[in-house]
Amino acid sequence: MTARILTGSKREIAEQVASLNGEVREAIVFVEEPIDASTQPVPETVEELFKEMQPNESHATDADDSREAIYQRLEGE
Repeated sequence: MTARILTGSKREIAEQVASLNGEVREAIVFVEEPIDASTQPVPETVEELFKEMQPNESHATDADDSREAIYQRLEGE
């Protein structure tokens, strides 16, 4: 099996696919979404952007995350 990258307009790509020898079983298609009112607005300030991301942030702790600590049993285990 060989992979090929086909470029051009929709029609040109369709013609290239149709002219390929053998069986075509899969295709990856990249579609550029139109920008309209349904897309989410971009935050106006950096602070707004980071405020949006806060629920997904990880927070550092004082826990010992070394390899040795990970493989040792904790109290009660």
